[in-house]
Parts: sequence; C-alpha cells; structure tokens
Amino acid sequence: MNLKDFSKPIKQDLEQFNDYFKKLLDTKVSLLNLILKFITQKKGKQLRPMLVMLSAGLCGGINQRSYVGAAMMELLHTATLVHDDVVDEASERRGLASINAKWNNKIAVLAGDFLLSKGLIISVEANETLFLGATSKAVRRMSEGELLAIDKSRDFIIDEEIYFRIISDKTASLMAACCKIGAISASDNAEIHDKLELFGEYVGTAFQIKDDILDYTSNSFLIGKPVGNDLKEKKITLPLIYALSKIDQKESEKITKRIKKGKLSKQDIEQYIQLAKDNGGIDYAVSKATEYINLAKEIIMEFPDSESKDSLLAFSDFVLQRTN
Repeated sequence: MNLKDFSKPIKQDLEQFNDYFKKLLDTKVSLLNLILKFITQKKGKQLRPMLVMLSAGLCGGINQRSYVGAAMMELLHTATLVHDDVVDEASERRGLASINAKWNNKIAVLAGDFLLSKGLIISVEANETLFLGATSKAVRRMSEGELLAIDKSRDFIIDEEIYFRIISDKTASLMAACCKIGAISASDNAEIHDKLELFGEYVGTAFQIKDDILDYTSNSFLIGKPVGNDLKEKKITLPLIYALSKIDQKESEKITKRIKKGKLSKQDIEQYIQLAKDNGGIDYAVSKATEYINLAKEIIMEFPDSESKDSLLAFSDFVLQRTN
C-alpha cells in the first residue's frame, strides 16, 4: 500500500487543489517564476495536503477553505525544505539540484521567504485567523526544534527526552497543524480541532521514529539516501540512544564522542548499526512508534464511519509498515 491508495477518496479534490495551487505561484517576477516552476516540476508525496483533505473529510467535508489550508501547509513545507537545504549546504533535493546549488544561498533564502509569506497572505485574504494561529504555532515549534537539535549536537549526551522534544517540534508539529487546519476548515467545534491536532502529533512522531529506524535497517536504494546517513551527519537517534543505555557507560560515552567528532568510516557505521540491533534498539524504537500509532488510531475511531476515516486509519498503519 502507498500514499496514492489513501488519497483515493479525495482524488478529485487533490486534482482541483493542484490547479488552485499552480495559480497561487504565478508572479510578475520572471526569476521567481523560473524558480517556482523548478521547485514544483517534481511533485513530492503531497502528504500534507492529503492530511488536510482527509481531516476535513473526517470532520464534515472538504470545501474551498480546505484548499486554502492545504495550500498554506504545502507552501510552509516547501519553504522549510528550501531553507533547510541552505542550512545543511545540500546540493540535491528529490533527485534534482537544490535551489541554493542551482542559483545561490541568497536567492534560495528569498525564494523560501516568498513561499512562507504567500501562505500567510492567502490566509489573511480569506480571513482565516485560526489557520494563522495553527501555522504560526507550527513555525515556532519547527524553529525551536531545529535550534534545539543544533544546540544538542554540540553535547556528548543525548537522551530520550531530548530526542522526543526534537522530533515532536521538527516533524510532528507540521503534521499536527495539517490535521488541525483540515478540521477547522470543516467544523466549528474546537474540541474536534484539538483531537485532530493530537492525531497529527502522534502520527507525526511515529513517522519520524520510523524514518530513524529505516536509517538502520533499510536498503539505501529504497529510502533514497545511504543507510547510516544519520550517523554520518552526527545524529544519534532512538535506536542507538536505547542501545547505548544498555552498555557500559564509559563505552557509551566513547562511542558518542566518536560520532560527534564526525568522519566515521564505513566500518564504524556498520559497527554502530550492529550495536543498535544487538542491544534491542531497533525493537525498542518499533515499540515506541507502535505506541504512538495506537494512540492516533484511538482518536480516529471516535469519529463516524467514512472513507476519510478508513484512509486515516490505513495511513496510520502505513506509517509503521512503509519501507521508504
């Protein structure tokens, strides 16, 4: 099963959304139009618009407000990717040159700023104050999570509490905003808004844990990046955090310092991946992701039966089962 399967109930709505989204990206600046065309020529998974639409479908029905909310989330997500590539000095994104690599950092930052401001503008024009609140909260949390990750990258100690704070803010916050905005577009019930926000938080947390598991277990061809890439980038994630807590403290500190120092050899990476596997790190991470998915599904089960409900439940299972 893949994301296209989950989007079947909203296929027509997504097509209409795509037409609406393209019109939003038409400007009077030729360079900006060229950059925006380049950014959108290779579509991503459209996970964020899909979550907005399915959440709206669950809570009353998809409408024009849902399209505005989905566009806001897609613009915000794209802006963060462009800015992240600048911060990470990345040369590629989805198999294409990154904006900073094809043009330069200044142009990339300005293009990201445009995307972010465009999302704010369409919400103001539509008088969607609640959308602005949810989006602003997500931007704040994403920024805090990124800065916390940078701050902790200098430390030789990282524990589960810090790990979950980082992934909750960096990843789960945007999925939480998508689901809440979808609910807002279809319902005036604040309690329902909060429930969908919490669903997005839970499923987003599980999504990132699964990403971190795949970095230890998957085929590099399937996930589109080398296995052990997080270790190369000095990132210690849940599988290894747990494994390091199960070995001698001095040895754990030695390994942590070695990773934080950087420039790991292929043998080092293979050794630490095996360490995570041998000391229960993978199994533990799977169990934590499963806990979050079960919490997410409990929320969705409270709603009346519908195609959107079935899709959100199936998506929850997919988060655990996916291979890329």
